[in-house]
Amino acid sequence: MSRTTMVRTAEELAQAQLLAYNAKDLEAFVACYSEDVRVWRLASGAAMLPLPLQPQLQGRAAFRELYRQGPFAAPQVQAEVTQRIVMGDTVIDHERVHGRGEGVQQVAVVYRCREGLIAEVYFFLP
Repeated sequence: MSRTTMVRTAEELAQAQLLAYNAKDLEAFVACYSEDVRVWRLASGAAMLPLPLQPQLQGRAAFRELYRQGPFAAPQVQAEVTQRIVMGDTVIDHERVHGRGEGVQQVAVVYRCREGLIAEVYFFLP
């Protein structure tokens, strides 16, 4: 590995994608995720285990399109991390999302990283 191709830590990836999300820089945001990224969304009251066998979203192309049409089309939507826990290749963020309707939406997000990219994302919604 050359000095110019440094692998980012899980915490660096979580922070980079957050900054790109708030800046509405779709390409920088998507570049933090693996080609085969998988995303699960779990509402409160849903059984925690076992997780659904199939993710709600899979693959970088589908991920890019979801965000292009969603939060990146709404410049007022911003996220802030109120608490972050880093455990090896896993980052757990408690986020407050502003700009989606009235009030602030709270969400817990788990990022699981592999080979220098975010490979799995779990959203836990109230």
